[in-house]
Amino acid sequence: MEITLPKTDLHSELIKSKRISKIKIDLDYNPDKIDSNRLFHVDQIRKICIDYRLRFLDFNFFKGGVPDEAYTRLKEFELNHPDLDLNIKMMAPTKLFQLENYDDPLMFVSLGNNYYYLIHKWGNDMSYFRKMFMWPFKNIYNILVYIAIISLFFTTFVPDGIFFYKNNPEIQFFVVFLFMFKSLAAIFIYFGFAMGKNFNENIWNSKFYN
Repeated sequence: MEITLPKTDLHSELIKSKRISKIKIDLDYNPDKIDSNRLFHVDQIRKICIDYRLRFLDFNFFKGGVPDEAYTRLKEFELNHPDLDLNIKMMAPTKLFQLENYDDPLMFVSLGNNYYYLIHKWGNDMSYFRKMFMWPFKNIYNILVYIAIISLFFTTFVPDGIFFYKNNPEIQFFVVFLFMFKSLAAIFIYFGFAMGKNFNENIWNSKFYN
C-alpha cells in the first residue's frame, strides 16, 4: 500500500501569515484592482522563507524551469496594469537558484512600498514536515535548543558510574550532558563553516551561496 505524505501549499501559508499579521495595506497603487489573496507584504514573505528555508530573489537568479502558464499570467498582469514597472521576484528553495528542480516555486512582482503580488505558483507542494525539519536552522537560538535536546537524548543512554560519580548520579548526568553538548556543538559549527551554511533569517533574501 502506497503511503501519501501530507503536503504544504505555500500560497495558503502566506495567506495564514497575512491574517495573523497586523500590517495595514499602504500602497501608492490601488489595491482594489488586484486579488487581495495574492498581495503580500515583504515581512509576511520573509516569515515563510525563514520557516521553510527558502530564498526570495530577483528573477534573473532563478535557474529552474518556468511553465508557459506563469508567463501567460505575467503577460496578462502586465497588460492589465501598464503603469507598473514590473520587478519580478522568485520565492523557492536554494537549489532552484542553482539547479533545475521543481519544489514549489512562486513568482511575484513588486508593487512598491514592500508589497508583492503573487503571479503564479507551480511544481510540487512542499513536504508537510519541511517546516519542522528546518526549524533548527532558523537562528542561533533554535540550533542551540536543538543541540541541547539531542544531547539530553544521548545522555540518557550513558551507563551509570562511567565518571565515578556513583553517589551523585545528578552530577554524572550533568557532566555527560555538557560533554555531549560541547561535542555536538563543535560538530555543527565545523560542518556549518566547512559547507558555508548560514541561518534561515540571514539567507532568505541573499543572492550569495555562502
